[in-house]
Amino acid sequence: MKTLARCKHVAAGVAAALLFIFAAAAPLQAVPADAPDSEYRDIARGIDLFGDIYRELAAGYVEPIDVRALMYAAIDGMLASLDPYTVFLDEGKSEELGELTSGQYTGIGISMAKFGGNGKIYVTSVLESYPAWKAGMRIGDRIERINSVPLRGKTLEEIRAMIKGATGSRLSMTISRGGRRSPFSVLLFREEVRVSTVSYSGIIGDTGYVELDSFTSHSAEDIREALGQLLRESSGNGLPLKGLILDLRDNPGGLLTAAVDISALFVEKGSTIVTIRGRTPESEKIYKTEQPPMVANLPLAVLIDSESASASEIVSGAVQDLDRGVVLGERSYGKGLVQSIVRLPYDNTLKLTTAKYYTPSGRLIQKRHADTSSVRNVLKKNREHEPLAVYHTAGNRRVYGGGGIAPDVAVEAVTRSGYEQELHRQGMFFLFASRYRAGHAGPPDSPFERKALMDAFAAFLLQQDFSYRSPSEQMLRGLEESMDTGSPGKQPGTLPVIEPLRQELARRRQQEIARESERIARVLELEIMRHYNEAASRKAGIGDDPVVRKAIALLADRKAYSRMLRP
Repeated sequence: MKTLARCKHVAAGVAAALLFIFAAAAPLQAVPADAPDSEYRDIARGIDLFGDIYRELAAGYVEPIDVRALMYAAIDGMLASLDPYTVFLDEGKSEELGELTSGQYTGIGISMAKFGGNGKIYVTSVLESYPAWKAGMRIGDRIERINSVPLRGKTLEEIRAMIKGATGSRLSMTISRGGRRSPFSVLLFREEVRVSTVSYSGIIGDTGYVELDSFTSHSAEDIREALGQLLRESSGNGLPLKGLILDLRDNPGGLLTAAVDISALFVEKGSTIVTIRGRTPESEKIYKTEQPPMVANLPLAVLIDSESASASEIVSGAVQDLDRGVVLGERSYGKGLVQSIVRLPYDNTLKLTTAKYYTPSGRLIQKRHADTSSVRNVLKKNREHEPLAVYHTAGNRRVYGGGGIAPDVAVEAVTRSGYEQELHRQGMFFLFASRYRAGHAGPPDSPFERKALMDAFAAFLLQQDFSYRSPSEQMLRGLEESMDTGSPGKQPGTLPVIEPLRQELARRRQQEIARESERIARVLELEIMRHYNEAASRKAGIGDDPVVRKAIALLADRKAYSRMLRP
């Protein structure tokens, strides 16, 4: 399972999932060169009409207007009629875009989250060798003040802005830590922080494992470094790697060039990785690898799920179409639209969809539900029963279109129950592990005693006033409130006909909690371990992962692996 720090994208906007092509050759024209005269006239009329309306509103509306907000609203409204990925970014968001694509920022090297009823700010991760780590900060620390300014009531965005600053500038923090009676201060000096996009790499038995979070300008370098370390470690142990797992689950994508460079580490030089096609035939561009592979023959398994998007789909699609490895997991997200970056006046930016992605076999990555025609609802068709188009890999294996990448081996990931999701949302695992860490100088020497652990956790939840209602109970509560609205003097929850249903749902909730006991205990163990050693916790968690276990078994069975690629 992935850690909580992972970002989840949604269909309406996945900033990290966008694939960027920086237009360095020539600025984008306002109108395509091949546009007919009628289109020029329509555009000119539209600009005139928009300008007139904007001036009239600014000058004559009954109340004063924030003209900047009005303009941004107009722009957003215009772009909303297109696909979800064509968006306008103001100056602040343009800066965030730069950080996403470069994977670098100026700061102190921590991740934060807000937990508890008071919205307290906790450190959830500390990057080794950066200012916070050097100052002795650790997971579970609570940040009280920054430069003597209390953080109560501030949003995470406001706090991140307070932490940012010029490289080398000074920053002070007041920290509360479990086990210490009073807060203490730390002095830090901001640095350029470069976050590796390889969140974890290691050897499981005789199989290498690399987990990639996103595709930035240095992701290929991160992967190359991780592969080199794995090869050196396996050689030093006298146990050559028998296979490699590249985990792209929950990876929302990033730079197109990074996807091509990472694919080049595994496939032959000169291999086609992806083709982009835009509005005109001349816009087509084929991306091929330009370097010999780092690991050409090592059996490869790529893991994907429904949150693997854009660049993740380029890599997994190329590996599949070129018969370089086996893809396992769930069908990917289906985000195959290219965004170009158009720089606008006053440090603003337009991310403009200019093309679509196609895998080497010719499959369109983009799902139809996210296509422009679907967004506009121009033509509504029942596509559920349309046959999927058949394509063929380099070795003549059948693969299917329909959007996204369908795995060669379908494996369902562990699904979090509603109870577990609520525990995560309210930070109960994290807060309990922080309390445990405060009372124990080091991790337990032996496996946890499960019953004692769960008893302690149950007492902790009572102390925290944690409550959980199943989705069905929430729906019932809403029904009761709506029915009671028309009954003066009646309090919600007094309708006798609903009482038996309420009791039955409560009984089922308790059954759900009881069924999840072993799972919850394991999550607690891993979270406690993470507070001492993030890498050790991640390695232990991988062993519980059914998709990883399936990949390891397949890579270990050379005959089954070969039959799958060469049926």
